[in-house]
Amino acid sequence: MELLKGKVAIITGASSGIGKAAAMLFAASGASLVLVARRQERLDAVAEEIKDQGGRAVAIAGDVTDER
Repeated sequence: MELLKGKVAIITGASSGIGKAAAMLFAASGASLVLVARRQERLDAVAEEIKDQGGRAVAIAGDVTDER
């Protein structure tokens, strides 16, 4: 399924739970992803999983509740 091919999605909370599930679904649908969450190690693992399945993802640690 390539419904989102050529699109970029930013997924917050992507290191676990619903955020990870959304990231995996978007990747399976062809989107390139920017993954954001507080824990870099867990984000990197999700990004690698997506890449191993042929997707594109970049992992950026950050806290979206912090205005700085």
